[in-house]
Amino acid sequence: MCGIAGFVLPDASGLPPEETRRHWLSRMTGAMAHRGPDGEGLHLDGPAALGHRRLSIIDLAAGAQPMADADGLVVVTFNGEIYNYRELKARFAAEGFNFRTQSDTEVILAAWLLRGEAGLDLLEGMFAFALWDRRTRTLFAARDRFGKKPFYYTLQNGIFAFASELTALRELPGLRFETPLSALARFAAYEYIPTPETIYKDVYKLKPGHFLLYRDGAITTAPYWDMPAPGPEPEASEDELCDRLRLLLAQAVKRRLVADVPLGVFLSGGIDSSTVAALMAGMASRIKTFSIGFSEASYDESRYARLIASRYATDHHERILSADACGDLLPEIVSRFDEPMADPSIVPTYLLSQVTRENVTVALGGDGPDELFYGYEYFPAFVLAGLYDRLPAFARRRIIEPLTKLLPQSAGYVNPRFVADTFLAGAAAPRWLRVQTWLSAFSFAAQEHLWAVPQTLLGAPEALFAPTKALFETPDTDDDLARVGYVFARQYMLDYILVKVDRCSMMHSLEVRAPFLDRDVAEFVCRLPSRYKLRGSKRKYLLKKAAAAILPKEILNRGKRGFLIPTASWLRGRLRPQVDALLGASYLKQQGIFDPKTVTGLVAEHASGAADHRKKLWTLLVLQLWLDHHKPSIIP
Repeated sequence: MCGIAGFVLPDASGLPPEETRRHWLSRMTGAMAHRGPDGEGLHLDGPAALGHRRLSIIDLAAGAQPMADADGLVVVTFNGEIYNYRELKARFAAEGFNFRTQSDTEVILAAWLLRGEAGLDLLEGMFAFALWDRRTRTLFAARDRFGKKPFYYTLQNGIFAFASELTALRELPGLRFETPLSALARFAAYEYIPTPETIYKDVYKLKPGHFLLYRDGAITTAPYWDMPAPGPEPEASEDELCDRLRLLLAQAVKRRLVADVPLGVFLSGGIDSSTVAALMAGMASRIKTFSIGFSEASYDESRYARLIASRYATDHHERILSADACGDLLPEIVSRFDEPMADPSIVPTYLLSQVTRENVTVALGGDGPDELFYGYEYFPAFVLAGLYDRLPAFARRRIIEPLTKLLPQSAGYVNPRFVADTFLAGAAAPRWLRVQTWLSAFSFAAQEHLWAVPQTLLGAPEALFAPTKALFETPDTDDDLARVGYVFARQYMLDYILVKVDRCSMMHSLEVRAPFLDRDVAEFVCRLPSRYKLRGSKRKYLLKKAAAAILPKEILNRGKRGFLIPTASWLRGRLRPQVDALLGASYLKQQGIFDPKTVTGLVAEHASGAADHRKKLWTLLVLQLWLDHHKPSIIP
């Protein structure tokens, strides 16, 4: 786990002095010192420059980067882990490759020299890397199958540049970093910027499961893997499928125990992290588990984590915090994100990473099952919306919809009125837009009066939500639930969940591994028909059945909640000074981005309790905090 950065300059008219290029590269890697506090490496070869910040995990003595092959033909800078590197090392050595280290990095060099682009299919892990092949003056880069590791890139003024974080790219002279208003509209819709776009014009994120070639001033990107669509009904029985799933998960966990540093487990007490902890406990002596809890009983779920820790006799580390006081950390955390991202659980994830890093360097986590096994409430809601859509119009408009207006408002975790209104809005949307309507902070209609000037993306919902439509239509299947799952994995998980975990953990120089996103596990689950994931209203059906052999009923039967954060009350209380400062009429008028009347109206209605605008206001506040810190140039 590290930070990578580099560039390729146009050299037709001569290159800047080597000292200058080295200084630029050092500034880029220095901006990501938190991602790799154990060392810095710089490599210059003509127009190419590759940099690296190292967090030492494997081959602590000889694994420094950038790393070249024995003949100096190719050099690579790599972020992540290749879990099957030992098997590949034996395979490539038998084919004649001369290995000089015990690191997984060198396996990437061997894969390229022996297989070229096809070598990507052999790599199992989480990774983002770039290599420079001096023979063909080609830069080749790739990102892992689910995008666990970030890779940003740009081509401007003949300069190709890449990095693990946008903050590193901003250190390279000669590049523009302008934020178009259309990017802000996209953020308001999604609460993040969907891949491949970024908050900046002409700067992109490499898609997961894709590689990139840069040669002679031109960029080419292409996929090397994608999630398979559901196949036919399996011949195996459900019990046999459960056995197969447990075996694949056990293998995935075992692969992720390879390290030369201490490991632990994020343990929330939910089925996902509890399954990882249970499997890991059977492979290692007294594993370390980590969780945080809250002093407010309504937000605290630490008892579930303690139950698993006791069941498997783990070395459990827990820190109890005030959920209300966590709001004080928001400005600091948001300012350190290279792109704005409005997931409120960044605060507890940041704190959990901090507690974990005090004891270990690597942690296993439970990310992935909610997308692969349809664990979100949106999946049964999608089915329910289809049934609701079939009801007679008079029943919907004259009976059900008026009844929802009688539901109470609440500032608690669940607001009945808000849930009902959101469901009805999604049910009225096209199938491809239904779930994103439920997820969005600002719908197409809600944005029409949000901006001080018209937005180019607001010509139609198809423009504002084009990334979702494209993903929904990608899978080769008639199963709409599988399409929804694909969108969740390729959009929500990619740019919301995995970004949160990567940024919050790397702020503390902590590596987090995700066994559920193992290729063998994912392909097995993706190929199963949807009824093995959602059975009636039962989410994660097959996973829960498989986990019943290793987890107590209290864990299997508990509802999904995630990290609970009192955002509604924060916006009325603890964060009210920031709300008044950044969402006040005078500031908005001077800024010239948002319509002051619309935004102050949302603030007033939320403060009075007349409406629950927590999602909208949280998104706007996060964006304003980010803009205030990074101060990008705003363009039409």
